[in-house]
Amino acid sequence: MLKSKTFVKKTRSGGVLKIVREHYLRDDIWCGSEVCKECKDEAPVLQEHACIESNLCSYPHYLIPDTNVVLHQIDILEDPLIRNVIILQIVLQEVRHRSAPVYKRIKDAIHEKEKHFYTFTNEHHRETFIEREQGESANDRNDRAIRVAAKWYTDHLAKKTNGGSLKVVLLTDDRSNKEKAEQYGLIVYRCEEYIKSLIGNPELMDRLALKPDDQNEITGSKLLFPEHLPLSRIQSGIKNGMFLQGTFHANRDNYLEGKVFINREGEEINEVLLQGLQNLNRAVHQDVVAVELFPKEHWVAPSSVVLQDDSPNDEDAEEDETENKPTGRVVGIIKRNWRPFCGMLSQSMIKEATRHLFTPADRRIPRIRIETRQAANLVGQRIMVAIDGWPKNSRYPNGHFVKNLGSAGDKETETEVLLLEHDVPHQPFSQAVLSFLPKMPWSITEEDLKVRADLRHLCVCSVDPPGCTDIDDTLHCRELENGNLEVGVHIADVSHFIRPGNALDQEAASRGTTVYLCGKRIDMVPELLSSNLCSLRSNVERLAFSCIWEMNHNAEILKAHFTKSIINSKASLTYAEAQMRIDDSTMKDDITKSLRGLNRLAKILKGRRIAKGALTLSSPEVRFHIDSETHDPIDLQSKELKETNSMVEEFMLLANISVAQKIYDEFSECALLRKHPSPPPSNYDILIKAAKSRDLNIHTDSAKALADSLNNATVENFPYFNTLLRILATRCMMQAVYFCSGMDSDFHHYGLASPIYTHFTSPIRRYADIIVHRLLAVAINADSTYPDLMDKHKQSALCNNLNYRHKMAQYAQRASVAFHTQLFFKNKGIINEEGFILFVRKNAIIILIPKFGLEGAVFFDNKDKPSPHLSFDSEGPTLKVEEHTFRMFDEVKVTISLDASNIQHQRIRMALIEPLHTCSFIIYDLVRTDKGVPVGMPH
Repeated sequence: MLKSKTFVKKTRSGGVLKIVREHYLRDDIWCGSEVCKECKDEAPVLQEHACIESNLCSYPHYLIPDTNVVLHQIDILEDPLIRNVIILQIVLQEVRHRSAPVYKRIKDAIHEKEKHFYTFTNEHHRETFIEREQGESANDRNDRAIRVAAKWYTDHLAKKTNGGSLKVVLLTDDRSNKEKAEQYGLIVYRCEEYIKSLIGNPELMDRLALKPDDQNEITGSKLLFPEHLPLSRIQSGIKNGMFLQGTFHANRDNYLEGKVFINREGEEINEVLLQGLQNLNRAVHQDVVAVELFPKEHWVAPSSVVLQDDSPNDEDAEEDETENKPTGRVVGIIKRNWRPFCGMLSQSMIKEATRHLFTPADRRIPRIRIETRQAANLVGQRIMVAIDGWPKNSRYPNGHFVKNLGSAGDKETETEVLLLEHDVPHQPFSQAVLSFLPKMPWSITEEDLKVRADLRHLCVCSVDPPGCTDIDDTLHCRELENGNLEVGVHIADVSHFIRPGNALDQEAASRGTTVYLCGKRIDMVPELLSSNLCSLRSNVERLAFSCIWEMNHNAEILKAHFTKSIINSKASLTYAEAQMRIDDSTMKDDITKSLRGLNRLAKILKGRRIAKGALTLSSPEVRFHIDSETHDPIDLQSKELKETNSMVEEFMLLANISVAQKIYDEFSECALLRKHPSPPPSNYDILIKAAKSRDLNIHTDSAKALADSLNNATVENFPYFNTLLRILATRCMMQAVYFCSGMDSDFHHYGLASPIYTHFTSPIRRYADIIVHRLLAVAINADSTYPDLMDKHKQSALCNNLNYRHKMAQYAQRASVAFHTQLFFKNKGIINEEGFILFVRKNAIIILIPKFGLEGAVFFDNKDKPSPHLSFDSEGPTLKVEEHTFRMFDEVKVTISLDASNIQHQRIRMALIEPLHTCSFIIYDLVRTDKGVPVGMPH
């Protein structure tokens, strides 16, 4: 049966376009129930004995939730107790349009076989499709469609069971919808009403999201915040320039302050400062808000005060600003970006109380008031809580309990928390994803040999960190008959195994990157690929994508060639093993000769890059030695980089640059590239001040000028000074990002001093590299293209996700290092160590301990002791405490120990030994490195 839908659409040019869509209706769509033998011969989803003990529903029954129940009570629907649920097509469509995160969660529940969730395509079933009536709103039509589908199910199942006991229960929190459903003869309950009726499962009540009416009941009558403006006024205000739209970023160091980053290009003001709870006006970190600017005479400067309950963190840019900034207030919320938050319960002191405060692990999120009847069991546990709303008469937002993650301090629990808090996808790969893996045993075929260059005879080898199993790259160097050198970088051909658009590809695109934690790796692709078939291990044949240059002995490229290939690595070496071969003059085998040739050329390439203005920056780098049985860290030390680290890096950079130019030449509109924007001049203020304090000048007109200044910046009898300066310079840098060439005009990579750059060399652990491989394969006629690859808008959207995943992976890695540092210091007692002042604040100094890569704040306005006299000079910057003046890069001596008094936010306690005996806390941020390139470096 065919129907047509006709509607009009306004075009960008202002015209009106009439659109007619065909809508097919069928009568052979299956109901999905075991009791039905006629609809369709498929494996049933809904169980015949759908039993769940309930005071309201003593009979077997299926649940049909309406759209708002799915949107607001997804935590309930995900509970293992809730099974045999019919998700209507119209509900799924509405959820998809209104909340992408909830849509993904309900889709995951549908794919979970044990849940018995069934999607019924009511919009294409002849007996359940309805037309929208004249004067009926779209929302009312959809509510009616839900009732019609529920009625059809009720009648259909009654026929199949001869009027038996299997029923259908509609769940809705809409009063009007409920009344109409009852008039229609349906069994219908409010979600809370139904959940309360379940026998023996009182904990489910904790997971109910509060409705606005419920929230008003548990708050006071006093107005604490200004009313949010309605969306219509916000939109008109943004249009006429009265308001600005942007994303709110809470200040981790000061809960009374935040910034709104303005989203619209071309705006004169790109960020607005907010100070005070009233001006923050219930905005939560990452919310999209509307702000009103204050008159210029009311603008203020960001606070230089660090609150002791909080801690400096590298996720927020280090600042030393004292000038007034554009300042304003939040007038309305455009979009809430709430997610379930991890943290711990602060149990109420009132006996028998059910309302308690939840303290999130993320300090940028406010405390949340929840109702729970299991508070005694949740004390000392890491739990998840979701926000339901934030009334204007409540000091805190209201929320509900979602999940118990386990005991605080437990290694597995804390790892789960940091993965969740940094939004790292880490669930096991689904069967749908695994189904696209190659069948084992796998081997290279005759067809592969026909279409690929056979390079198995070449003496290629890999050089990686110890214990590396996901080997992306191998190299070779040999002399040609004409006296020139042939140098090859051979990269795992992951794109051969991951084809565009299938479930494996979609999962890899969503994850974006492999995440390396201490002692744990969250793979972007299943292990069969990452550690086996794609890993370029020694003495096995593997598929590769090769970038081969002919060079002269001065490392000048004469020819470049790209080809799909087959290789057989002759050695899998660590950086130390490769270095030992190069340094041992008695070793003269082909592998060692190749390494020496590569190392010699790499030094020339690096010198040439630095001469062009490439930056050599620095980050504190540490390595843990892990106990093989307990998996606890038993030693922590700074990491020493070898020549071979730089050797591998140079050829990876060269390959990335060569491939970037090739794919851009072929596909100028859709090449996936990577750029590193030049920092704004103000970013360098703190670096310039630090150098001036030692009578040195830093020039920042260009990357070349900065590089030369850093190279010349030395202080007599202070060998670590230059390293400190480079660490500070790293903090001044912008984040390197992926982008689509057709959507941007600035391609320059500031840190590498390269006009063009991309990522080609790590496709096992970065999805960007897979896309680059596909583009390069099409460019050399080694593979066919597909629509999304040539769509610059889709490429740009993909880049946005990759940038987000890359950033969150960095933060998760740092959090893992921080947690393992706590474990390391847990049994060490008190350690004396030397450090350097990295930053000076109004009430604190930020200290770096190079030996441990440890960094954080020492406070002088101690809450528990009389405060010493403090005098802060922003020009230095310097901080005078009593008679001693602290300045940047001063050397200090400290004692270090673990303070575990706050189990959720354990800290490293630091006490100054010299020059002052002042006790306070240090909170740290350590950085893991990979392939010898610090995370803080802008590659």
